[in-house]
Amino acid sequence: MARVRLSVAERREELLRAAIQQIEARGVAAVRIADVASALGVSNALVLYHFSTKEKLVAAAFTYAAEDDLAHLRKLLGRRTTALRRLRAAVRWYAPTGQAKGWRLWIEGWAAALREPALREVARDLDKRWKAALAEVIAEGVAAGEFHCPDPFGTALRLTALLDGLAVQLTSYAGAVPRARAQEWVDEALARELGLERAALTASQA
Repeated sequence: MARVRLSVAERREELLRAAIQQIEARGVAAVRIADVASALGVSNALVLYHFSTKEKLVAAAFTYAAEDDLAHLRKLLGRRTTALRRLRAAVRWYAPTGQAKGWRLWIEGWAAALREPALREVARDLDKRWKAALAEVIAEGVAAGEFHCPDPFGTALRLTALLDGLAVQLTSYAGAVPRARAQEWVDEALARELGLERAALTASQA
């Protein structure tokens, strides 16, 4: 059966999604243009027409994944509810015990970023924007009197550092940390950073 003709934007998005899947399955170092082309049943030349090198394809794939993650974060933080509820929802989603997908992808990206300047810029930009978004909602909660936090940006940095570290443990070393225990640590850290009792986090869901 003939393939449906896609617009340039649709084709690029299809290639990026396929590249993300291949990176997650094979790793950045091992993935090839041919793998992405084969997954979609297209030619290598078509992939190279849209992305002239593997490096450009990989960087674009990580950018695409980053923007998708940030769009979901903005959706969570943009809800019409308390800052505490929005913050907890975002942290719970971002945590490796939550519903966020792609931790294997980002661990691959962090490793590759040590050698690839383009990837390093993507990872750095995503990191900055995540921290800034979390710090903003923390500051809103402080201003509203919901909790106490003298350094919103420092709190955002410490929380994301904990979440990233737990993601490495849970993704790379199966069984190293029980998922339930990891979620307890995340909740305890969030409550401590906000000057709250952990029970207040559960109450915020009511």
